[in-house]
Amino acid sequence: MERVLILLVAALMLFVAPGVQGTAHLSFASNAQVNITRDGCGVTKLCVETPDDCDPAGNSSCLFGSAIASAPMAPNGANLSFELRGESAGYVALGLTVNASEGTTKLFVCAQNSSDNGTFFFRTMQRNNTDNELTPIETRTTEIRGLVTGNVIRCEFNVPNVNATMARDSHVTTFTILLGTGAVNGNTLGPFNVSLNSGALNLADPTSNVNSTSTSGSSGAAHPHAVLLLLSVLTLAVMLRA
Repeated sequence: MERVLILLVAALMLFVAPGVQGTAHLSFASNAQVNITRDGCGVTKLCVETPDDCDPAGNSSCLFGSAIASAPMAPNGANLSFELRGESAGYVALGLTVNASEGTTKLFVCAQNSSDNGTFFFRTMQRNNTDNELTPIETRTTEIRGLVTGNVIRCEFNVPNVNATMARDSHVTTFTILLGTGAVNGNTLGPFNVSLNSGALNLADPTSNVNSTSTSGSSGAAHPHAVLLLLSVLTLAVMLRA
């Protein structure tokens, strides 16, 4: 009889809370310290942010994400380390997708529970890129650290064995990064509002979103042969006047 009651209670819990996600795929770091800065951007880590060049360590409304990728190991893929910082009374999220207009996005959500004194919590979701619907997905995530100060949410986390080539013929670590925010109502996450779409970036290359200066340098500087031609024309004009 006792066993039957336990099964009934378990079934009832699943019925009344269908959106509740298990946590076996998540592991939190023993060190809860979170320190997110621009140090290393474009050198040791790939950074994306809005507004451009905003400082995640400051008090500005900076939505910032960074990624560091290990060398890919076949057939598993690469291990990715992320930083995320933004302002929201609900959640901030970083998404990885191969096509932001179709298919799906793996969404990593760092949130605060306003009904529990702004307690930090973390979730992994799948976003339908067509209708923006969110559904829970158990994406393994490790070394999770989070900090909530007012409405500023900061978090760091690692995602092992990521492989973009499972979705399309491209580099293992080439993804589009989406940054955005959303509301939290109890245990329910509201729609993901995209604030930044990075376009395709190789997460293993910290410079892949840094504008090349070679094009602007060649267009802004005069070529030597052009200078010589101009001097020749000017000299000829002076001689003719004389």
